[in-house]
Amino acid sequence: MRHTGSQRPHKPWLEPVTIILAALIIATALFISRADEEQSRPVVVAVPGLLPAGVPFTPAVRAGGLIFLSGQVGTRPGTFELVDGGVEAEARQTMDNIGKVLDAAGAGYEDIVKCTVFLADIADWAAFNQVYSEYFPGKPPARSAFATSGLVLGATAEVDCIAAAPEDD
Repeated sequence: MRHTGSQRPHKPWLEPVTIILAALIIATALFISRADEEQSRPVVVAVPGLLPAGVPFTPAVRAGGLIFLSGQVGTRPGTFELVDGGVEAEARQTMDNIGKVLDAAGAGYEDIVKCTVFLADIADWAAFNQVYSEYFPGKPPARSAFATSGLVLGATAEVDCIAAAPEDD
């Protein structure tokens, strides 16, 4: 059969297949849009046992592919009691507390991209760095550090971090 110009052979199955494909494309686009919307909403990261009950404090929030950790100090989990031993002991407990928050968020120290360190006394910078470096044996994240006029509970150091949220498997 020979066709010329605008004449095309009639294919009765073509129209329903086209409609079905269009519907699948629209459904996929809506699904992706909804998934992106759900992913962009902030999600509070709960860390059972880290803080005393009733404290109006969120250990971390996961949003937009990042995990924003609230500042941590060297308190024993579940208490407002700072560990004994000065800046080194508090720094170690602070970093351990950060590890608990990261774990609850499905991440680890290797996912941290930025930390901010607040010191009660800038003279503690070297001692803090000694402990801090143990938690980042490879390439440490970007970091800022400065002294303040005082920290919560009389702590010697406080650290907050931002981590990249690992992809869900």
